[in-house]
Amino acid sequence: MARYYRYRLPPWLRYWLLVIERCLLPIVIFQGLRTIFFPTTFDVLLLGIFIGLYLAFFLEWI
Repeated sequence: MARYYRYRLPPWLRYWLLVIERCLLPIVIFQGLRTIFFPTTFDVLLLGIFIGLYLAFFLEWI
């Protein structure tokens, strides 16, 4: 399994990874509130994807 190091990526890609990482927490919070008030299958699935992506950034898998 190949490990990707952020600092070996091109600068434009590192910039976009940082932008996504910073914007992901408010999106997770909003989607969590939306799922609590209007639960649909799509909302639960989307929340699971966002939480998984957030954890991947938090644990530095990406």
